[in-house]
Amino acid sequence: MMIVITGAAGFIGSCMVAKLNEMGREDLILVDDFTKMAKRRNWEDKRYADKIQREDFFDWAEQNARQVDCIIHLGARTDTTEFDYSVFETLNVYYTQRMWTFAARHGIPLLYASSAATYGAGELGYNDEDALAYKLTPLNPYGRSKNEVDKWILKQAVAPPCWYGFKFFNVYGPNEYHKGRMASVIFHSFNQIKETGKVKLFRSHRPDFADGMQLRDFVYVKDVVRVLYWFMTHYPQSGIYNLGTGCARPFLTLAESTFKAMGLEPDIEFVDMPADIRDKYQYFTEATMRKMRSTGYKRAFYSLEDGIASYVRRYLMKDKFY
Repeated sequence: MMIVITGAAGFIGSCMVAKLNEMGREDLILVDDFTKMAKRRNWEDKRYADKIQREDFFDWAEQNARQVDCIIHLGARTDTTEFDYSVFETLNVYYTQRMWTFAARHGIPLLYASSAATYGAGELGYNDEDALAYKLTPLNPYGRSKNEVDKWILKQAVAPPCWYGFKFFNVYGPNEYHKGRMASVIFHSFNQIKETGKVKLFRSHRPDFADGMQLRDFVYVKDVVRVLYWFMTHYPQSGIYNLGTGCARPFLTLAESTFKAMGLEPDIEFVDMPADIRDKYQYFTEATMRKMRSTGYKRAFYSLEDGIASYVRRYLMKDKFY
């Protein structure tokens, strides 16, 4: 039997492949756009049965459905600065709907990536109860595409035997080097420190938040893949779950922790936020984790300080991949 991982050349997808390899699984089918050589280091050292181009997957799947025992669908367009919704509709909405329909028809458990971007500015909080999905107003087309999928799935009468959507909060960690502007603030901070000796953080444009005190729920990618692995081996109640730490932390602490992990004294400069994202910026995110914890997942999450220390010292400073 085989496990399908889409987005397998990307950040979280390649880390999921590494986690499965650690757990002794090599019967993996990797799905992505493998023509993008910038991502090559994310998959070239992994152990897997086959890799398939994204657009060829469903032809392969119809021929091999009986051999697939789980699908982990992490492939998506994730650029929150892209404002053409049609780009997300094709890759995020239609492709995921097709994946759901295939998994339901063949009785295959499905895990898929939603996003905390569905919560918009957080005016309704960060509660992953189903009813809230219909009231949310995402701030960008990426968040809207993820919320449209969640709403569509919640209405489906025919479903896979087990299914899980995960609202990822601010994920950081190894294998994100190819993401450019969309890579984590930790990745950018590390590179700024290496090049200039200082970090630039966005100034606050709201009177109720001091500079650097904008708060996010930062979650280390190793915790993310541990949760996904737990769900695919324990199969708790199907549904949509938040996946963060449940503890919001300031960007200032993030920057200071990056300097500390590099053995340097902090040097932080505040700069104006780009105008194109200023009115779409989340000042506070924090996952409500009651639903996740109610499934029986007990493991503690990395603190921001410990996660950054691991990421910086084990991966960024050594130019290593997970």
